[in-house]
Amino acid sequence: MSAPIAITASKLTRFYGNRAALDEVSFEIRAGETLVVFGANGAGKSTLLRILATLIRQHDGSLTVLGEQLPKDGWAVRGRVGLIGHESLVYRDLTARENLRFIARIHNMPLDDVDPMLERVELDSRADEPVRNFSKGMMQRLSTARALLPQPELLLLDEPRANLDPGAAMLLEPFIGAARHRTRVIVTHDIDYGLEQADIALGLKHGRAEWIEPADHVGADDARRLYK
Repeated sequence: MSAPIAITASKLTRFYGNRAALDEVSFEIRAGETLVVFGANGAGKSTLLRILATLIRQHDGSLTVLGEQLPKDGWAVRGRVGLIGHESLVYRDLTARENLRFIARIHNMPLDDVDPMLERVELDSRADEPVRNFSKGMMQRLSTARALLPQPELLLLDEPRANLDPGAAMLLEPFIGAARHRTRVIVTHDIDYGLEQADIALGLKHGRAEWIEPADHVGADDARRLYK
């Protein structure tokens, strides 16, 4: 039996002023699949992620995420979606432990879940230090822990390896990688990494879908042409 549909987007459109950041973009992915989105800066990649994360709304087109229609039922999706971006979403004046306890309370989770998560991302030794003292890589690890703590059904990854050295990238791979069989949407400029992770690849250029294909039908040269 096929896995249920996780995301269906039909003619998704979003404007900034008179410019279409997304222009009638359509795709569908099933639960457990990974969609990787390629495109140059300004292609609409981050706009797409922000719509999926319910941070902004589309202006036209229909969107269903985890069985809920967006934006109408965004409230029913937010607790089931985790977002990891290259910009930290943590509170800099709180400690690492306080950041995760805040998330645990929002999601009605046991506070006992916090310390094991800090250990997994190797921040337990700095758990009571204000986050403003952290390096970019440490903030990225904490942002990952923050997104994963509620065990989201859908994981949205915006340049997930940004600010990470190779050791930190290897540390986080077991939690955000394909082996977890979690539904994912990944935005990346790293073509080799993206194609390695993807089940389905979407190429965006100036807000429009140049192609949407099974990843094994897309070559690195196809992706590189989006950046020219």
